[in-house]
Amino acid sequence: MDIKQIINLRYAMPDASLERLRECLSEVSYPKGFRVLEINKVEKDIFFIKQGIVRAYTLVDGKEITFWIGKEGATLVSMKGYVCDEPGYETMELMEDSVLYVLERKKLQALFLEDLHIANWGRRYAEMEMMATEERLISMLSAIASERYRKLMENEPDLLQRLPLGSIATYLGITQASLSRIRAKVK
Repeated sequence: MDIKQIINLRYAMPDASLERLRECLSEVSYPKGFRVLEINKVEKDIFFIKQGIVRAYTLVDGKEITFWIGKEGATLVSMKGYVCDEPGYETMELMEDSVLYVLERKKLQALFLEDLHIANWGRRYAEMEMMATEERLISMLSAIASERYRKLMENEPDLLQRLPLGSIATYLGITQASLSRIRAKVK
């Protein structure tokens, strides 16, 4: 996915502003398994997925719990690192060979001060991420596991082909055995 498409998913900005943002980006490629962001590190860069898929996880009682999945068009950022300049609580691991755009936090913050359109894009990005987090939280608290699985099948069917079942299970807040039972019933 091209950076213009990624940016315009949240807020379409004039070409001149987009070009200013594009000039601050670099394109990088990493292999499957690469950890783009790591737990307990202050992460200052922001990444946009051009091609590939990533999962964000944290450790709970020594187990990896996937709490977010992103694919083409998604943004990778440690909010604790970005907002508070503190170590993050998450690791973001590539689940496929991936191509990303990278943007340094200090460059983005300078652009926010210089260009109202870029600042509005940043605000809109934060608003949309907050809504997505709220929807995910409400779903985890109110929907039963089979409903969460059905919603994933409806909204993101490709994830079921691109991710290991263990990652999908923890993302849904269930065990892999429970996921297997749900899948058998759905078929």
